[in-house]
Amino acid sequence: MKIAFFDTKPYDRQGFSEMNKQYNNEIKFLEGKLNAETAFLTNGFDTVCAFVNDEIDSKTIDILSSNGVKLLAMRCAGYNNVDIQSLRGKMRAVRVPGYSPYAVAEHTAALLFSVNRKIHKAYNRTRENNFNINGLMGMDLHGKTAGIIGTGRIGICFVNICKGIGMKVMAYDPYPRENAGIEYVTIDELYERSDIISLHCPLTPKTRYILNSQSFDRMKDGVIIINTSRGQLIHTDSLIEYLKSGKVKGAGLDVYEEESEYFFEDYSDNIIKDDILARLLTFPNVIVTAHQAFFTKEAYDEIVRTTFESIKAFEENRPLEFEICFDYKSNDVVEGIQCNSK
Repeated sequence: MKIAFFDTKPYDRQGFSEMNKQYNNEIKFLEGKLNAETAFLTNGFDTVCAFVNDEIDSKTIDILSSNGVKLLAMRCAGYNNVDIQSLRGKMRAVRVPGYSPYAVAEHTAALLFSVNRKIHKAYNRTRENNFNINGLMGMDLHGKTAGIIGTGRIGICFVNICKGIGMKVMAYDPYPRENAGIEYVTIDELYERSDIISLHCPLTPKTRYILNSQSFDRMKDGVIIINTSRGQLIHTDSLIEYLKSGKVKGAGLDVYEEESEYFFEDYSDNIIKDDILARLLTFPNVIVTAHQAFFTKEAYDEIVRTTFESIKAFEENRPLEFEICFDYKSNDVVEGIQCNSK
């Protein structure tokens, strides 16, 4: 297969090139993001491999289709940046739904511990030979209540981490897991009772801005917010207001709702022109990481392997286990066998 990879970094080129020795695809790596302005570069390619911040709207899809692209392979779990409905009759699409839930859950825990115990501030102090601990007081997480929004594989992993350190756990999910040993509650009850709220749900029209001014109002004073899922789950302007008021004690964010221009890029010699992101970075009780929760060796190897296996299955006209498509009967996105049966 001839595959055009967009938005690639050195680790992409290394990882996919190394494993491609087993698959013998013809690969072209492109640094630019996929969008309507760069889609013309796909002429002559069978497959396009894209990432979380590429813009795959209807116009982009039309250009890809006219260039002969038959498969869109997302090397990530999320697909909120893809106009799934516009793919119909033009090309098929696959994603990587599960690579390492442990990677993301462990990074979530790292953000929680760091925000609570102010590890980032302590590190900066001691690097300057300042060993004063004033202002670094945290709280025992043992006995506190964690509210988990979304109990997929990642959410369950984080539930287990929280239980392992003696936290009480409750969860909200429209599709509760049976016999999971989790107390499921309404979203309002979760807001009201949680000391820590961690987001582990996909971005959909129903979950967009699930944390907003109304939900922050319902929360306990001093709540800690952690987000390793998608930036638009949180209304950032509202988060800033509640950080300023002290209602939100701290936040650990691996994602940001307008991250596409900045995350995965080096802006160390530039001024951040996004005023909201720049404001977030000024808060001493906020830690921002650049969408790296997935980034472990084990997780990345699985992303590469799953992507190539899906492309191989498409080439051999086999069912696509991780296909995503739009179902007009349910008016929603469906996956896997539901696509293959159509």
